[in-house]
Amino acid sequence: MKALYAKKWFKIPYLITLYLFAAYGAFLTLTYLAMSFKLTNDSGMVDVNNRYFQSMHDKYNQDFKVDSVSVEKHRYDILERIILLNDFYPVNSQYILRAYQQSQNEKLALQMIDAVELKLIGNKSYQSRLTELKSKKRDNSERVTGLSAFAWMNITEWKHFKEAVIRDKRYIDSAAKVCGVEARVIVSCLMGEQVRMFNSRRERFKHLAKPLGRLALETNQSYGVTGIKEHTAKNIEFHLTHPESEYYLGKDYEHMLDYHEGRSWGNNLNDSMSVRVKRLVQTKDHYYSYLYAGAFVHQIKMQWERAGFPIDDRPEILASLFNLGYAKSKPKQNPAVGGANFRVRDTEYTFGAIAFEFYFSGELAEYFPFEKERFKPSREYRKS
Repeated sequence: MKALYAKKWFKIPYLITLYLFAAYGAFLTLTYLAMSFKLTNDSGMVDVNNRYFQSMHDKYNQDFKVDSVSVEKHRYDILERIILLNDFYPVNSQYILRAYQQSQNEKLALQMIDAVELKLIGNKSYQSRLTELKSKKRDNSERVTGLSAFAWMNITEWKHFKEAVIRDKRYIDSAAKVCGVEARVIVSCLMGEQVRMFNSRRERFKHLAKPLGRLALETNQSYGVTGIKEHTAKNIEFHLTHPESEYYLGKDYEHMLDYHEGRSWGNNLNDSMSVRVKRLVQTKDHYYSYLYAGAFVHQIKMQWERAGFPIDDRPEILASLFNLGYAKSKPKQNPAVGGANFRVRDTEYTFGAIAFEFYFSGELAEYFPFEKERFKPSREYRKS
């Protein structure tokens, strides 16, 4: 054996094979340790504009009046600011006007305008015009652009993402109806999960999502198009059926995630996975990705409502908590907007901030409109 080992034609391949096995073993060990100590989880961060989100929320909650005189005043304010915005970003002004015409909701329209104006704080020309508008002075000499104030709407990937989301409309609408959550809220969570792939996993997006017109499918610890972790999915199911849970939605929703015998969820991506994950990792049918996402958001909403801090009107907080998970959902007076941070082209975002921008942008409103109620409570809660 020693004589054989001394020969180069045997010794070199033998050592290479040995070192490869050793390296693979070390990789598996490090991966296990990283998962055990939760080193792979998103740590999250507080968004730089968190104070603005909070002040905007406080303004409409405390100072917004709905008497006839105030409504008339708000109506003129909305129309004048839409006209001003149209001189700079006609795309955004048209979305807002269309949503206002459909909803006749002054508060929503003002929130949508504020969402755009947050992106224009550093635009001196716009701010000057806005100041003039308040003193009834107008100037129409400014340069018009056909782009959106929201940078993510101006990149090529967004067009393909929109097409994929529209193609999934039937699954999103079905899931929204079953879990009692406005479809637009679910799409806001999807938005944060998918848009951060535009840069970080751009090659994957170009070779999968773009040519196939589909959403990128997560298959590594976070699953499905909405990035649901397996332990999160398990907790969602648990809270549906336990009335003592602070996340419990009511009897109407107890069976929405029941398993049905005889249904096969296997495919070439998920053969070795649990049935729970198999439902999430479907290449074409993303219904369960949206259903789990909607169920989670509804559960978080109920938790905060029971604690006396309702967040129905804050899609940016709902999306932030969707990204961060149950452990970070601690009801309090002034919740922070944030979550995972990522860059799209030259712009830094947090998960909650980009969901906020999408929700109030008016983008895709013809497919996922603003509804009067974002959540549909269980019948026993409607009676109480």
